[in-house]
Amino acid sequence: MGYAVPIETSARHIHMCQADFEALFGEGKTLTHKADLSQPGQFVAHERLTVQGPKGTFENVAILGPFRSETQLEISMTDSRKLGIQGVIRQSGDTAGTPGCTLTGPNGSIDIDHGVIVAKRHIHMTPVQAVQLRVKDNDEVFVITESFERALIFADVIVRVHPDFALAMHVDTDEANAFAGVENPTGVILKLFGGQAYKLQQWAEELQNGIQRL
Repeated sequence: MGYAVPIETSARHIHMCQADFEALFGEGKTLTHKADLSQPGQFVAHERLTVQGPKGTFENVAILGPFRSETQLEISMTDSRKLGIQGVIRQSGDTAGTPGCTLTGPNGSIDIDHGVIVAKRHIHMTPVQAVQLRVKDNDEVFVITESFERALIFADVIVRVHPDFALAMHVDTDEANAFAGVENPTGVILKLFGGQAYKLQQWAEELQNGIQRL
């Protein structure tokens, strides 16, 4: 089976375009580096902001750099309920038709009319690693977590391949709470039934029917 994939928890955070950032933090302001993230070139900034929805608010939300072409807030399903915003599961960058929210910084507030997503669980890897793992970009796979007494199988995991990526599976806080129990959790990829949960369920039902016919 073998190739252990590190699993990292991605808490709520926001990617910002420069224009929106300057509207919230001041003209000419830019992101200031606080700490590098596991993906090369990505970092968490010192700046934080407040996110407000119809029902609730989150303060001190982390901003990740560098700037992107469009502002995108990534939250969990639990977060979406607190904010009162529909939880829409999307791949990063696929924001058409998603909900919006209010963002507040030290220089004021702006309303974004879309860009709030629950990130579809995914694995970053290089082209070489994709060959080794026998997958390709945008494949859907299963991942079995190796976690003491709380192991589980994630379905519908998207493979993302790029030379600049570092091998890691990203899950949100809801997903991590379902299995995490070790300091450095890992998982193993299984490419079965197209990576889709409903096909796994269909297979299980067919197996059970076969047992009942014996």
